[in-house]
Amino acid sequence: MESSDVAAGFAALSQETRLNLMRLLASKGASGMAAGELASALGQVPSTLSFHLAALEQSGLIQSTRQSRNIIYAVRFAGLRALFSFLTETCCGGRPDLCGDLARLLPEDQPEVHMTPAFNVLFLCTHNSARSLMAEAILGQVGKGRFNAYSAGSDPARQPMQEVLARLKTLGHDTAGLRCKSWDEFTGPDAPRMDFVITLCDILQGQHCPDFGERPVTGAWPLPDPAKFMGSEIERATMINELYGMIRRRLEIFVNLPYASLDRMALKKRLDEIGDTARVPA
Repeated sequence: MESSDVAAGFAALSQETRLNLMRLLASKGASGMAAGELASALGQVPSTLSFHLAALEQSGLIQSTRQSRNIIYAVRFAGLRALFSFLTETCCGGRPDLCGDLARLLPEDQPEVHMTPAFNVLFLCTHNSARSLMAEAILGQVGKGRFNAYSAGSDPARQPMQEVLARLKTLGHDTAGLRCKSWDEFTGPDAPRMDFVITLCDILQGQHCPDFGERPVTGAWPLPDPAKFMGSEIERATMINELYGMIRRRLEIFVNLPYASLDRMALKKRLDEIGDTARVPA
């Protein structure tokens, strides 16, 4: 295990609510607990608890699975073993087995269910034909498995802007799965649970944002609408390139935020700062 991963794991644990979460989940073993039960047991607001759960899951210390309409969380004992193994691998001159009980912490036969330690991010704009599709494609590349990218619109177009798809393909992005879709796809009980919802236009035309639950941290990154770009073919291509650069710079900052050490309010502030180009360094 890399020292940077170990540092991120301990950073995720350096908060009282998360420590209490880990202790409670550890007492339940592989069976875990539903998110609502955890919130009640710890006396936490569901939105706040969801943020802490996401941080622990991102660090590989807990895992979640869907059972019917419930999300069940359980300790990922392999993740805890890795932390303690890193600290004790040089114990007793490289013989941690001589340390007695320390070497028997978190036995190897603890069961583990499948986990996907990634944040889900939904990008919104009115027609879901350009900006949000760009963001979905870029995050899928720069997120490196730590983020699942989605996009949708309030009034989705029939198809993506061909100029945008062509530019994404040229820059090495997989565009096969990109399509215009309604944000209604992300509001049902079987929809992916979003950790972040980021709007990319000044005003979402058609209606107010639907309820994505209390879990997501929201942000606004207003960007120019390429459908309104005027000029020659070369000028339009230049503007689309500039738009791509704007989105990519924001997402490269976004994926490198210290998620394990930020609480929900601090993360919301950082998200808004990314959207304010005057305050984000080039």
